[in-house]
Amino acid sequence: MPSIKKSSLVDQVYETLRGDIISLKLPLGSRLNVNELQKELGVSCTPIREAINRLQLEGLIINETNIGARVLALDAHDIEEIQQLAMTLHCAAIHLAMERSDHAGLAEEVEKYQKEYLRAKSVQSEVAAVNQLVGVFYHRSGNRRLDKSMISLQGQQLLLRYIFASCREDSRSEADFAPLLAALHDADADAVCSVLQDYTDNCAPVILKYVRERGGGY
Repeated sequence: MPSIKKSSLVDQVYETLRGDIISLKLPLGSRLNVNELQKELGVSCTPIREAINRLQLEGLIINETNIGARVLALDAHDIEEIQQLAMTLHCAAIHLAMERSDHAGLAEEVEKYQKEYLRAKSVQSEVAAVNQLVGVFYHRSGNRRLDKSMISLQGQQLLLRYIFASCREDSRSEADFAPLLAALHDADADAVCSVLQDYTDNCAPVILKYVRERGGGY
């Protein structure tokens, strides 16, 4: 029987802080006080500092000399850069996945997460479904380095998706990703990329409005 791996204290603190940042419980640009976090989480400063270092590598926390750690702040340029880089990686994963996987199986897996997206009852479950849908292409790309590159950006991408999902005025619909499924059935990788680009472009104004109304944390 395989042993059950217990997550370390650092992992638990990391997941807690990461979740609070992505869900905006810790606002953009907010300062992180280690002493306050010690009291709130009931742990020593060591796992907190290690978790902060991991989140800094993900770009979700900035550590400034003589100031300390704070949550990532965003402006229009930051949003554009994150989305441009993410789309570059997405398109590479899509092309590789479609070269190396059977298209029917790929479409079936994507459709599974599209249905989860449509059934989502919360912002968190909507964001998770989109993340899993896009992740299908990375898992099937056969390129571990590409997958690792996306992981380093994933926290920032999830943060943007959370802002969009919590602020969008329209409702989720099958039309959001139905064209992507059609493109998969047609074995058209460029069309799949185009659908994801359209979704990203639709997200951008909503995210930008949120950031401008709240100062982006700067």
